[in-house]
Amino acid sequence: MALGAAGVAALLLATVFTGVTGDTNSDDVTALNTFYTTLNSPSQLTNWVLQNGDPCGQSWLGVTCSGSRVITIKIPDMGLNGTLGYNMNLLTELSELDVSNNNLGESDIPYNLPPNLERLNLNKNNFIGTLPYTISQMSTLQYLNLGHNQLSDINVVFDQLTNLTTLDLSYNSFSGTLPESFSNMTSLSTLYLQNNQFTGTIDVLTDLPLTELNVANNQFSGSIPDKLKSINNLQTHGNSFSNSPAPAAMEPPSDTPPSRRPSPSRTPSSSKNNSSPSQGSDTDNGGSDGKSSKVGGAAVAGIVISLVVVGALVAFFLIKRKAMRRQQGGDLEKNKRLSPLASGKINQLRPIRSISLSPTGKELKNDVSMNLKPPSRIELHKFSDENDPTNKPATKKVNLSSIRATAYTVADLQVATESFSADNLVGEGSFGRVYRAQLSDQKVLAVKKINFSAIPDHPSDFFIKLVANVAKLNHPNLSELDGYCSEHGQCLLAYEFYKNGCLHDLLHLSDGNSRSLSWNNRVKIALGSARALE
Repeated sequence: MALGAAGVAALLLATVFTGVTGDTNSDDVTALNTFYTTLNSPSQLTNWVLQNGDPCGQSWLGVTCSGSRVITIKIPDMGLNGTLGYNMNLLTELSELDVSNNNLGESDIPYNLPPNLERLNLNKNNFIGTLPYTISQMSTLQYLNLGHNQLSDINVVFDQLTNLTTLDLSYNSFSGTLPESFSNMTSLSTLYLQNNQFTGTIDVLTDLPLTELNVANNQFSGSIPDKLKSINNLQTHGNSFSNSPAPAAMEPPSDTPPSRRPSPSRTPSSSKNNSSPSQGSDTDNGGSDGKSSKVGGAAVAGIVISLVVVGALVAFFLIKRKAMRRQQGGDLEKNKRLSPLASGKINQLRPIRSISLSPTGKELKNDVSMNLKPPSRIELHKFSDENDPTNKPATKKVNLSSIRATAYTVADLQVATESFSADNLVGEGSFGRVYRAQLSDQKVLAVKKINFSAIPDHPSDFFIKLVANVAKLNHPNLSELDGYCSEHGQCLLAYEFYKNGCLHDLLHLSDGNSRSLSWNNRVKIALGSARALE
């Protein structure tokens, strides 16, 4: 039976609209396909596929769409392992990501998180290392739960997180004082910091509109600000406060499961092979097989890589500290930076009217005369306030094209290291971890993630200067820099991968490898290291 004109039109419209609602945005499809791969393609995620999938049209489990865009992903308590995808930033319309209570991690949280999230829940997983700096730029974020992981460093500036109402960093391995930028989270009402190793005071929290605060079982000291004492849900026990409230009998069950936090000395690899990088040293492991019984020139070169990096970093730290001390001199007369003695026992200050230049009870044999003349000119030196960004001295930018090393992207290195997985962790030192990375052309690199949390201002600028200097090094006892990465607040160095293992193990372990190091070989290593540091 022939269709009328109206019927044909209606059929065509139905076909068109059906295609629209079932056609997921291509970037969203790419991101979710990658995510499914990094989760090891779990069968419990029904309707998820690796290729030619349509998350919105095929109703992927846990995925909610608005039109053709993915807006929420909620897959908690699914027994998932693996990690987050390296290109989650393609999900530009995603407002909520909840992967809590799974087994994700054993690696850092990826940098390329969805940029416009309002809720992010990674609670009760196995993420390690540093918070990604990209969280600093999520101005729309309202809820952030990173509790019950193995995170150790805060690399986030909280200045832009003015919409954040809930922050949970509990049951991790965070240490040091609370960031000053905490004070800028002007909407924060709930804060969980319990069971970490935070130190110092909690004064930075004084003016926040908190209704619930838990800082129990840290290493805080000093006094509790009066404004915070008025919080009804306040937990402060397990610290060294001078005016701490009475300890609570127990914390809410939902927030206090047994801590899984490892001891500070344990590394992720130790659970797999009962060994860990040498403690108390910044020398990094160069590989994991440990089968080679001889140390050649290439191995010696690989051994001193971390020494050069550490030396360069220390130099930058000293330069910055020296500059800060010069700035702190200031103009005493103008700024009146005078303070009483720390003891507080001085009741009266008297002017000094004379100074004796002779020993007590004796006179100088010769008169001392001074011919004082006015200076020919007076030079005015302006000292800048280190806290005033407008007064900071201008620094010369490094021309990136002049750096003789490959500029890798974060995505490249995440793929090469399998999202910086624990299986590829080969060493750890004072300035960061070292991972084995295999590129698409089968080239193998050792990638070091530099931890710049000790530098509060513009760590990327310091890193680029470091790269420019290290790339210029040309010495027979140094491994040349292969490449670097400076994206999203992350700093990574890439060198050729050497598989002869850790110098500490080669020198000290009582096995065949250690015995093969003769006295002459040990002297060669010492001389090579010394020449590299000349």
